[in-house]
Amino acid sequence: MTQSLKVALIDYGMGNLKSIKNVIAHIGEHEVLLTADPVEIDQADVVFLPGVGAFGDAMKNLRARNLDAILSEQVLVKKKPTIGICLGMQLLFERSAEGGDHQGLGWIPGHVEYLDLPAGFRVPHIGWNDLILEQDNPFFAGLGADSNFYFVHSYHAICDPQYLLATVDYGMKVTAAVQKDNVVGMQFHPEKSQTNGLETMRRFFQWAQEYRHA
Repeated sequence: MTQSLKVALIDYGMGNLKSIKNVIAHIGEHEVLLTADPVEIDQADVVFLPGVGAFGDAMKNLRARNLDAILSEQVLVKKKPTIGICLGMQLLFERSAEGGDHQGLGWIPGHVEYLDLPAGFRVPHIGWNDLILEQDNPFFAGLGADSNFYFVHSYHAICDPQYLLATVDYGMKVTAAVQKDNVVGMQFHPEKSQTNGLETMRRFFQWAQEYRHA
């Protein structure tokens, strides 16, 4: 049974915060703070980085609030369990080619580039797709043939296989989930992925609880 956690849902002007908050509320008695306040972030047990929109705009908004530095201390120094979803996952990497060349948070080695797909595959990648597990992990184990999740994105992350948890087949291998130590990223939208989205979030918070006490 997952104990109650205090979750800093980072409000930097991009992301469907209400939907994410509703998902977290649905899976447990966690306290969710929609915040950009450094004191509240420091008091939180978990950092949750959402995101919808363009990479460059997102990093600009984070820097304008000094959140890049504030969050890096929490994540890299204090080692808080952290998750980024959709654009939030892409921000975890070092750079993105979306709309130019933009520096990311750099918490996971790798970069983000356009989905250069074979003929017949449309960009953006929109809709349901089945995860392919790249290594054992606590978030998707046992989902089996029902491991479908909802995606909406035109760019994807490229990283070392050691960080790859799951991919999808969309004309090529596309990164769906990553992890480096206390940092987890998921390209799909858990808030739109129905039962699987809820289950994956439940498992993330269970893992976060265990990680904090490891």
